[in-house]
Amino acid sequence: MAHMTFTVGFDLDMTLIDSRPGIHACYAALSERTGTFIDADLAVTRLGPPLVEELGHWFTKEQIPAMTALYREMYPAIAIAATPAMAGAREAVAAVQQAGGRTMVVTAKYEPSAKLHLSHLGIEPDVVVGDLWAEQKAQALREYAAGVYVGDHVGDVRGARTAAALSVAVATGPCTADELRAAGADVVLDDLSAFPDWLTGYRAAA
Repeated sequence: MAHMTFTVGFDLDMTLIDSRPGIHACYAALSERTGTFIDADLAVTRLGPPLVEELGHWFTKEQIPAMTALYREMYPAIAIAATPAMAGAREAVAAVQQAGGRTMVVTAKYEPSAKLHLSHLGIEPDVVVGDLWAEQKAQALREYAAGVYVGDHVGDVRGARTAAALSVAVATGPCTADELRAAGADVVLDDLSAFPDWLTGYRAAA
């Protein structure tokens, strides 16, 4: 299809996937491998920002590059199968595709890992861009002319606003509905199961 009518971007962690069990297991394994204490329970309450930010709580600056590489090496075997889709995630992506739109995932997660998660869960966006956080997400959103960006974190709201895209926030991650509204989200949904109906109304109004 030469002419795509509209593009909707989605965040990954805690928006499309519940990455807590997989990431928890991966931090526990990293802790065991390195003998360094990592509070995995705490780490999974603050998902969204880049991996290096979380590793900075547990390792010295000098150790971070090696720990990042080790975590990413261990991640596929430990985290992918343990990670379910969020409620309504498949239906949300499908709703955009059925309406003739293009879907993209823009995430701070390492891109190869993001693609493994989506493929494992049978969620097939048209475009996947990794390694972008908060305002940086606007680079990819602008490049593909995304009119809507859906995420669970105030960083996602900032990314959408920087790209002049409509910010749709789901209160399924570490940020409350009030925090998301205060950050400037245009729309706040309880979770993605409300998204198809919202999209229908939004498309009708547009």
